Amino acid sequence: MIGIVVMLVSLLVSQQLKSRFARYSKIPLSNGMSGREIAEQMLADNGIHDVRVVSVPGQLTDHYDPTKRTVNLSEPVYNGRNAAAAAVAAHECGHAVQHATAYSWLNLRSKLVPVVSVTSNVVQWVLLGGILLINTFPQLLLVGIVMFAMITLFSLVTLPVEYDASNRALAWIKRNGIVNTTEYAMSADALKWAARTYLIAAIGSIATLLYYIMIFAGGRSRN
Repeated sequence: MIGIVVMLVSLLVSQQLKSRFARYSKIPLSNGMSGREIAEQMLADNGIHDVRVVSVPGQLTDHYDPTKRTVNLSEPVYNGRNAAAAAVAAHECGHAVQHATAYSWLNLRSKLVPVVSVTSNVVQWVLLGGILLINTFPQLLLVGIVMFAMITLFSLVTLPVEYDASNRALAWIKRNGIVNTTEYAMSADALKWAARTYLIAAIGSIATLLYYIMIFAGGRSRN
């Protein structure tokens, strides 16, 4: 039941996010700047000259790649001249600023990436096997729980990283007059809904972890 509730809330938040971005993308930015131009200016204002701003296909596929030193903006954001594009472009540059200033939560998240990349590919199979063998080989489920705990930790560490990037973005676009008062409100609203997707993912991960822990505890008590 918890899983169903989390899934429904996640769908609602995702729909609201897409709706907000679609609405705000139709309103031209008063200064006429594109997402690419905004990103390049924010990087320059923060003294970052070794990060490129590039366009990537898709929608809401925007991300910062610390290994390649690129701010990757989806085509609607890269070319867009609206409040939604301004918010996303500045947010991704916020991650670049975090990287440049050695933001502690980003450093921790980066260290977890290799571990999560490996565990996420096999954790469901380990957990399934652990549940099936709970009465004969409970240690397998425990291994799966530890692996899923790493994924949950990654989700939790992601929260301050994302919220801080949004705060840096909003502070910069307001301080530098990139948006007017109305556009700022739209940018803040768009980033608020984007952050909620990470929050729901973290809550869902915690709930799932507790579920597997209860299965393990129940199996141990029967034995």
